[in-house]
Amino acid sequence: MQIKYFSWVKDQIGQESENITITEQIITVKDLINYLKKKNDKYAKAFADDSVIRCAVNMEVTDLNHKISDNDEIAFFPPMTGG
Repeated sequence: MQIKYFSWVKDQIGQESENITITEQIITVKDLINYLKKKNDKYAKAFADDSVIRCAVNMEVTDLNHKISDNDEIAFFPPMTGG
């Protein structure tokens, strides 16, 4: 699975993207966030308040309950503003 980070999420984690292989326990985007939070303090801080995290699965904006698979591309970013 490819994970991409944007804006302050990227800044806090310290990288733009990474590839991981997910386990059977990671079924939804929320499960992935919980897994990432346990990696280290940078991830824990970036995902501390998941209510301000937005995500896209395969370039389609979705909610944190969306089911994911190992072949997906997941993007995390802060809320978007319009203008």
